[in-house]
Amino acid sequence: MEELIPLFVLILKIIVVIVVLLILPIPLTWLERKIAGHIQQRLGPMRVGWHGLLQPIADGIKLLTKEDHIPDEADRFLFTLAPIVTLVATFALFVAIPIGSSFTLFGQEITLYLADMNVALLYVLAVSGIHVFAVILGGWASNSKYAVLGSLRTCAQMISYEIPMGFAVVGVVMLAHSMSLVSIVEAQSDVWNVVYQPLGFLVFFIAGLAEAQRIPFDLAEAEGDLGAGYHTEYSGMRFSLFMISEYLIVVFMAALTVILFFGGWNDFLIPLPSFIWFALKVGFFIWLFMWFRFTFPRYRYDQLMSIGWKVLLPLSLANILVSGLFVS
Repeated sequence: MEELIPLFVLILKIIVVIVVLLILPIPLTWLERKIAGHIQQRLGPMRVGWHGLLQPIADGIKLLTKEDHIPDEADRFLFTLAPIVTLVATFALFVAIPIGSSFTLFGQEITLYLADMNVALLYVLAVSGIHVFAVILGGWASNSKYAVLGSLRTCAQMISYEIPMGFAVVGVVMLAHSMSLVSIVEAQSDVWNVVYQPLGFLVFFIAGLAEAQRIPFDLAEAEGDLGAGYHTEYSGMRFSLFMISEYLIVVFMAALTVILFFGGWNDFLIPLPSFIWFALKVGFFIWLFMWFRFTFPRYRYDQLMSIGWKVLLPLSLANILVSGLFVS
């Protein structure tokens, strides 16, 4: 019986992670609208529930009952597959994300992560690229010019930001001597990596905005010139799967930023439970992503390419060289 306890704990953690990830987009949609309202000097959602708290529930009901339309000339199989791929890939990212230090409960050690891989950083960077394939599939399968253009932009955008983002974390790996996310957090128990890697953090954060497809780098969905971009032809629950994935990518990028550069669950001045510190830091970066969306204008397509290749890539390479000089 005792041998089955670790398996039971693992299954329970998987269920909790799935439930939390499915619920998270609900408050985040409300929060984003409220942040937008306050930034733009208006109230945001107010009519459905107190201060619009029930607005996400109303949105969910609308999406569930909305007609699920598939264009006549679309590739029906790929059109259906694309939102499933993006959601599965996004959920897979959180397998390796640690949210707190381990603790003992009834004599059993409980770790606040599903898996501690020795190549966890490589894993999450690789799996995050699968989301792009779903975007390309969705745009191409729609057989719509706007959707295809959004997919092509995503493909070019990915090449431009993925390379600098990968190089930006090399300095962190040098400092921790490991690609395990748990080891990277533990290596920051005294000093956070952002102190030693400010340039790496800057490059990673800018690339993270592009990874999450948030303004000023949401070129795959540019409403002004592409309708809704790659998911222009999607409606109902298929559309909601793309939206759930996009919000979870924001959560993932915020969590990864905290883990790599801001000490993960390590506290600062005030001793709080480790997962609370982690949640507070991640919440701050989620707010930062939303603040950026309603503050900065969207870049042009060619401007993002120039930033990726002419600015971020040289800076990330320079960061590796400087880190190599000081890290033995």
